[in-house]
Order: sequence, then C-alpha cells, then structure tokens
Amino acid sequence: MMLHGSLPRPVQGGTRDVKERETFASRLGFVLISAGCAIGLGNVWRFPYIVGQYGGAAFVLIYIVFLLIMGLPIMSMEFAVGRASRKSITMSFQQLEPRGTKWHWYGWFGMAGNYLLMMFYTTISGWLLLYFFKLASGQFEGMDTAQVSEAFITMRSQDVGIQLLFMVIVVVLGMLVCSRGLKNGVEKANKAMMLCLLALLVVLAVRAVTLPGAVEGLKFYLVPNFHNLMYDADGKFRLFEAIYAAMGQSFFTLSLGIGAMAIFGSYLGRERSLMGEVINITILDTCVAFVSGLIIFPACSAYGIESTSGPSLVFITLPNVFNHMPLGRFWGALFFLFMTFAAYSTVIAVFQNMISFATDLTGCSIKKAAWVNIVVVIVLSLPCVLGFNVLSGFAPFGDGSTIMDLEDFLTSNTLLPIGSLIYLLFCTSRYGWGFKKFMAEANEGTGSKFLAWARVYVTYVLPVIMIVLFAAGYWSKFVG
Repeated sequence: MMLHGSLPRPVQGGTRDVKERETFASRLGFVLISAGCAIGLGNVWRFPYIVGQYGGAAFVLIYIVFLLIMGLPIMSMEFAVGRASRKSITMSFQQLEPRGTKWHWYGWFGMAGNYLLMMFYTTISGWLLLYFFKLASGQFEGMDTAQVSEAFITMRSQDVGIQLLFMVIVVVLGMLVCSRGLKNGVEKANKAMMLCLLALLVVLAVRAVTLPGAVEGLKFYLVPNFHNLMYDADGKFRLFEAIYAAMGQSFFTLSLGIGAMAIFGSYLGRERSLMGEVINITILDTCVAFVSGLIIFPACSAYGIESTSGPSLVFITLPNVFNHMPLGRFWGALFFLFMTFAAYSTVIAVFQNMISFATDLTGCSIKKAAWVNIVVVIVLSLPCVLGFNVLSGFAPFGDGSTIMDLEDFLTSNTLLPIGSLIYLLFCTSRYGWGFKKFMAEANEGTGSKFLAWARVYVTYVLPVIMIVLFAAGYWSKFVG
C-alpha cells in the first residue's frame, strides 16, 4: 500500500505550520526500516543468552508481557510525535509543545544520544565487517579456542589501523546511502539489507538445528524451566532478577527514547493508524531475536562449546563453532554477513536521524549534511577505537572497563530510559502535547487503535516502571 498519498496537515498542538515532507514509497519500506533500527547486536548476542540463563521459554513469556506493556505504548508515542510534527527529535518537541514550555530542551539530549550511540556502534560494526572478510578468507581455519580468543584481543589492542579503516568504511558508506534521500537511499538500502538478513537468518537457523547434537541446545533454549527462572545454580532465589532482565531487554531492544523511531514517523503517511505498525515492527524484532537463539544454542551444543554473552559470543565463541563445522568457512562468512546487515540497518537508521536533524535545523542540503556528519562521526568514534589500545589506561568503571563501556552505559542506561520517560510525559500530560492530541494522531487511519482505557496506565503506572528501570540500572552498576 502506498503511503505518500496524504498531505501533511496543521499540527494539533500548536499554531505553527508543518512543511510538506518526503514520505516512504511503501508500507513495507517503513516497517523494514523501523524494524532495522530496532534489530541490532542485542538481538543476537544478548537476547539468546538471557533467555537460556533464565529458564528458556519461561523467560520469553515474561519478556513478551513487558514488550506489550512497555514497548508498544512508548513506540506508538514516538511515532505519533514524529508524524504529527514532520520533524526530527529536536524540532518535533518545539513544533508540538505548548508555547512557553521547554520540552524541546530534551530534544538536544536525545540527539546527543544518537551521536553517542554511533560513537561505539560504528566501531563494533567495523569489527563485524572485518570478521566477515576474515571468515570468508579462511583466516581462522586450524585455530584452537585460545588462538581465536587471542586473535580478537590482538585485533583490538594492536591493530589500530585496520580498526580505524573499517570504522571509516562503515561511516562513509552509511552516510552515502543517506545522502541519496529517504526513498532512493535509506528505504531501498534497508529494504534490501533486511530481506537479505531475514533470508540468511532462516538459512543459518535451518543449518544449526540440523547439526548432530543440536537437540540438547534446543531443549535448553525452548523447553520452559521454571526452576531456572526462579533459582540460580546455587539455589538462590532470583525471580525478581529475571523479571528485571526481561523488563530491560524488552525496552532496550526497541531503541526507544532518543528519537531513532520518531524520525521514521515523520516520514509516515496517515492512511494507517500507528498501533498496527508498531505491532508489526515488534513482532519482526522479536522473531529475529528468537531465531538468533535457534542458531547459537544448537550450534554451541553440537560442538560442546559454552555460549557466553557480549562481544565474546560473536567474536570468540562462534568462530570456534564454525571451525568445528563442515564448510565452517562458508557458514561463518554467512553469519558475519548477517550480523553486518543487522548492525548496518541500525547505523543507517540513526544516520538518517542525524541528517534530518541537520536539514531541519539549518535548512542545508541532504548531501552537505551527510558530508559534514561523516567528519563529525569519524572524529567522535575515535575514542572508542583508541580505548582498547592508546587510551586503554582510562578505565571509567574500574579495571577491565573501556571507553566503549562508558558510552554504552550512558546511552542504554541513561538517555534511553530518560528519553522514553520524556515521551511518555509529553504525550500524557496536560502541560505537554496531551493525551487527547496523542490519541487523535495515533488512531488516525485504518488498523489497530491505541485503547483509550489505557490512559490511566500510561499516565501513572508506566512512568513509575520507567523510573524504576532507570534507578535499577544505576543501582546494579554502582551499588549492587
């Protein structure tokens, strides 16, 4: 269904006029690019691990509940603010806020969150692209576990030039895609990448579940284990810990709070209501995360290799798995191509937000905004690359921590929850945009509607949940 048929209309929340804005060429393009922004590294190296850690399918049920009660309403609000204002995060609050209020102040912090995210995400994306070439060229063939681990450590600590090169490649290619505009650049590129990502996901999952010995990994991942949900290996009660993990994963997986989703709402037509689109994006994001587990756990089980969380899973554990696998060079290259697409879809989505911010704020051309941001993002990404070598002496959270850890914490545990809380308050408070105006925008068009009876929940209950999530993140980092 075409989405560019309806023209923008005056904003419900103010007297300012809204300029006509480019829109998506198709509904599929919007869903795939929004899902691409949500689908990222956390879907692959965090979700499968915590599902297995907290009881498999039993944990998934709790996770889905939090997706429904947290992710869906906040994403709907981001899209609604974007679609009503037709602007990027900074200008959208300014467009919709009551005159004399200061909601737009957060827009600058939200935009800073986009840059902060890319300060380390471009480095990791560069690693993935580099490892695709390493696996494809057979550089890990014949290596044992210790050698694969040492190769990753050496790459980060000594191979500064190659890391810089691939980080620059990621930035330049991403910005060049965005410089071609929404339809001809971002939408076409993300549509192609997401379709390839989904195809690779299915192929890799089929291969993993058909490996000899994969059954035990599937049981570990899929069979509900309520004892593991409630108790750890030492018999310590941890149900509340599992609930917090499910709450955190359901929230962070959707990249909410920094306007990364709102920007795509600003390009969206009004033929369809927002809740149905949000549901489709959430389902796609969850499916990718879930099927990633169908790759990792059966493969690790088949070759007796323990799965771990974080970068070590992708860059150490899985290369070892592929070393044991027949045609491992081929399957390993496919996996890192899949991971590169997953990371790149997020990179391009955030880059589009940066460019839209620049053009909305200054009126400059898209190409000029892209070239300026190439320089800005490369410079801002340098501390992360150098944090493992030249700047390794800076350990913000104690021994073993890096600049990447600091950047990740500030983004994931600070700006994302605070930003989501701001969107909640802005869309529900009479001192902000207000619930009635949000509902009118969210429910315009055909499809699933945001339910009016949810007003009490999103106004009073959900903000408390967000505050608890924010406080718990800081508590676990500095106290617990």
